[in-house]
Amino acid sequence: MKTKRHIPAILLTILLAACAPKETPMPTPDIGAIQTAAAATVMAEVLATQNAAASLTPLATPTVEATEPPAETPTVTVTVSVVLTPGAIGTSLGLCDDANFNPATVDVTIPDGEVVTAGQEFLKTWKIRNTGSCTWGAGYRVVYAYGERMNGAPAAIPVPVTPNQEVDVSVQFKAPAKAGQYSSTWRMANAQGSAFGQFLYVLIVVR
Repeated sequence: MKTKRHIPAILLTILLAACAPKETPMPTPDIGAIQTAAAATVMAEVLATQNAAASLTPLATPTVEATEPPAETPTVTVTVSVVLTPGAIGTSLGLCDDANFNPATVDVTIPDGEVVTAGQEFLKTWKIRNTGSCTWGAGYRVVYAYGERMNGAPAAIPVPVTPNQEVDVSVQFKAPAKAGQYSSTWRMANAQGSAFGQFLYVLIVVR
């Protein structure tokens, strides 16, 4: 009796298997077709590259122009002639004409800041030294440089004055009429009128 019960189940299984859809087998790839397609793709890319290269505008060939060599700069030679005036330059000791002084002894009269009255006449004397290499002779004198002139009139200097010799030089002044402080600056000059040496000045206070 057990065998009869299993027969329907077996028949049902067979029927279901017969009715089930059959699986479609995977097609076998065609190697030749794949190679043909790849070759066609490569050929298309090569043609596209050639067409793009042909469409490019060729670069212009640069033109090289010949340049002439620069002209030579002419050489200019300048000759300077120095003419020495007799008496302008002395010996190896230094300048022919030169004058200096000792600040401690230069003011023989009228020290700086001297008080004078308006319109007063006074004589300013400086002690200076001939520090040049030439002797001071005729025509050497004290000349005005700048500042208040105050009617300054230089006195003649005792000549000759040899190198390294000291001498007193003087100028006659007249104080201004207005109160205040005034200064006048002077200097030595040679016979040709060329000033030289240290500046000499007078400083007064008018009251």
